[in-house]
Amino acid sequence: MNILSYTTRIEAGFAYLDEEEGRHIATVLRHKVGDRLEITNGKGTLWTTEITEIGKRHVIARIVGEKIFSPAPARLHMAVAPTKNIERFEWFLEKAVEIGVDSITPLLCRHSERTTVRHDRLEKVVVSAMKQCLRTYLPVLHPLTPFKKVVENLAESQRFIGWCPPESEMPHLKTVLAPQQDTVIFIGPEGDFSPEEIALAQQHQCTPITLGAARLRTETAAVFACSVFNVSQL
Repeated sequence: MNILSYTTRIEAGFAYLDEEEGRHIATVLRHKVGDRLEITNGKGTLWTTEITEIGKRHVIARIVGEKIFSPAPARLHMAVAPTKNIERFEWFLEKAVEIGVDSITPLLCRHSERTTVRHDRLEKVVVSAMKQCLRTYLPVLHPLTPFKKVVENLAESQRFIGWCPPESEMPHLKTVLAPQQDTVIFIGPEGDFSPEEIALAQQHQCTPITLGAARLRTETAAVFACSVFNVSQL
């Protein structure tokens, strides 16, 4: 079974793993000096390394091989309101990373039931998911940000917002997604976006879309939207 480690500290041909990564390698995986490790910096590079030192608070490994992966032709930005039950939002983060996402912004909306998050805890979920599915690009996890600020500072050319108005027909996401275009998809809180938020999003060229006839939970809708986007790029 392939195991991927993560570090941002690469110096003079050696990879330096922090205490948490080192403890996992030494005590959980029971690696020893001389064992091989696959390490990524989360920016598309995969190194094959050989462990040269295992300490109580670190692991040092010598780089013996390198492979660079190209980024995807189109980037996906998921802007999602954290759920009241934070474990459901963490589940979304895990699955989104596995499926394929480039950046994630937790949204603070008018109807948000959760108004705070622990960014460090969410970051650990993202890093863990990247390692688990052997990806070499670590998605950017932005801090919890007010909806208005996110909408007014968009850079993506394709912009969609999931909406659940009664008795209204909107296009399904899969019918309007164009391939190879950077895309942002907004998914709202349990109480949905407010009319004012929808109007603001439309003012900034966000197209309201549906994800089907069933009313999905926030985290389910977000994972489904990730899947639709990635299928559209095949």
